[in-house]
Amino acid sequence: TIYRNVLDDVYEYPILEKELKEFQKILGMHRRHTVDEYSPHRKNKTFFHQFSLKENWLQHRGTMNETEEIFCRVYITEHSYVSVKAQVSTSAQEILKIVAEKIQYPEEELALVTVTFSGEKHELQPNDLAISKSFESSSRMFVYRKDLTDSLNPFAENEELQQRSVRILGINTWDLALELTNFDWSLFNAIHEQELIYFTFSRQGSAENTENLSLLLQRCNEVQLWVATEILLCSQLCKRVQLVKKFIKIAAHCKAQRNLNSFFAIVMGLNTASVSRLSQTWEKIPGKFKKLFTELESLTDPSLNHKAYRDAFKKMKSPKIPFMPLLLKDVTFIHEGNKTFLDNLVNFEKLHMIADTVRSLRHCRNNQFGNEVPSKEHHELKPYVHHLHVIDNQQALFELSHRIEPRV
Repeated sequence: TIYRNVLDDVYEYPILEKELKEFQKILGMHRRHTVDEYSPHRKNKTFFHQFSLKENWLQHRGTMNETEEIFCRVYITEHSYVSVKAQVSTSAQEILKIVAEKIQYPEEELALVTVTFSGEKHELQPNDLAISKSFESSSRMFVYRKDLTDSLNPFAENEELQQRSVRILGINTWDLALELTNFDWSLFNAIHEQELIYFTFSRQGSAENTENLSLLLQRCNEVQLWVATEILLCSQLCKRVQLVKKFIKIAAHCKAQRNLNSFFAIVMGLNTASVSRLSQTWEKIPGKFKKLFTELESLTDPSLNHKAYRDAFKKMKSPKIPFMPLLLKDVTFIHEGNKTFLDNLVNFEKLHMIADTVRSLRHCRNNQFGNEVPSKEHHELKPYVHHLHVIDNQQALFELSHRIEPRV
């Protein structure tokens, strides 16, 4: 408490800088604060550092370790990739095995290749480490045929590939939703409350301190793209209708399992322009499914500051997974809509509002989710859910959409 008081006073009384250094030595702190940093004219940076005083839990995350897990994308074409959650120490051979199993292609016929943005190709050897933090900014990882002449094409018009795109039809919807929930829970449960603060107050250079939060946000985006990809890769109308019905049921199950993150992602995936324009498909959806989807959609209604979602979520018992983009939006609005300093004094009312919002994570995680998945389904479900195959380009999705249902 005394240290915090000195920090508050050091800007008005620069002579305290010397005493502050001595105080830091006594407390075993590294010198990180200067008079300039605590100027009211540098409010955001000041507040960020004050929240960082107990950041020891984050310091070890600044350097990559072998057990750290990240999402990496293995591209099959320019706009289509398989999402792989793997440890930093994962070898190229292990990554290739996962991708080969996902796309049902013989592993021995494939090679893992890094392609720089200038077009240079480098084949990864089986024991090479496939993942690094700086990797994505300089190149992409592709899966190629062994001769490196071409990448695979998931859009090829042949019956075998069309069958791959509808494997989901043979999976029990409740079990699939449960595996989605288990996966999301493992990401959500790893998020530290301070990550929301870092994400909001330090937009630049905060990636190392928001890794778990970033994984869940990326997952939400990928589930949305996965829904659209599965539907648009299915050229047969009758099976496409079954897929839409299946996703509506999965969304309902995610809601029942209190996983609002995947629930929102699936509903948004069904509402993407490239899917919602499929009039022939939607016309054949039975009335009871249309009614169910309308009810699910109403929960995502943004009117009155997402009142429908907030009311429903408040009634749900813990454990539960919130829709994280909305929670981040709340923290951001509080931060940007209120001054951190008023007349050179800390605005504690603002800090209390942020604390209450961040503290809601604790309430959501009061209890633990179970991991029950039927054993007979488990081996098929886990790789399917953990390594989603998605198309991440809206133009490519629209081209597929117009190919299966041309504009009249």
